[in-house]
Amino acid sequence: MMRFGIKAVLAAAVLAVGLSAPASAAGDAKPPAEMGWQFDGLFGTYDRNALRRGFQVYKEVCASCHSLNQIAFRNLSQEGGPEFSEAEVKAIAKEYLVEDGPDDYGDMFERDALPRDKFPSPYPNENAARAANGGAYPPDLSLITKARGGGADYIHALLSGYEDAPEGVEMRAGLYYNPYMAGGKIAMPVPLLEELVEYSDGTEATVEQMSMDVTHFLNWTAEPELEQRKRMGFMVLIYLTIFAGLMFFSMRKIWADLH
Repeated sequence: MMRFGIKAVLAAAVLAVGLSAPASAAGDAKPPAEMGWQFDGLFGTYDRNALRRGFQVYKEVCASCHSLNQIAFRNLSQEGGPEFSEAEVKAIAKEYLVEDGPDDYGDMFERDALPRDKFPSPYPNENAARAANGGAYPPDLSLITKARGGGADYIHALLSGYEDAPEGVEMRAGLYYNPYMAGGKIAMPVPLLEELVEYSDGTEATVEQMSMDVTHFLNWTAEPELEQRKRMGFMVLIYLTIFAGLMFFSMRKIWADLH
């Protein structure tokens, strides 16, 4: 658990509803634009600054409703990720409380989180989570860019794509228009507001910037091994190219001797 400012808690609550609630009406969603992420492509890598900013958005806006249960605090310092220092990771972990135990008396207790712990859920159970979010269950965000069609492009579009409802489209109370949601109607009010966070690196916290950064971070949580995998794939391609060349010249040598 963690303490948050009122503005961040309200924003996180509506984000929880929006990411988990289904559309209220059937219909085709507007396809998200291809953003050309830095991590795309054969040689794509993560932007360390974007990862750090995205983590800040997650921590200050999303973490009060959404868990990140596939990620341990110490993963934030690993190569290919935000690469926080060990001291920074320890400081981040201490901002959270985790349940531990049982103690000598058989009771569970809370303690400060340690780098080895995973990000805790903000709710004790699913029923509590639904009760706090109007019946919607806030999904874990660890794999959200893989769990949603369109991946990172979709998450970015959903967070930044709110519009006024077109003429003739009726919106009942509690719903908002977002063309990237199937049916165009979503129960989540605009989750990101201008300057909702104050970036530690001085970057202007526009809605577009925050959407890009938190999506960048959530793609890393879904694929923390991305850079390592691409390096390995590139090495394998080099090896296969050299091997194919050796085989080609070996075969030419063999057939030349036979003729």
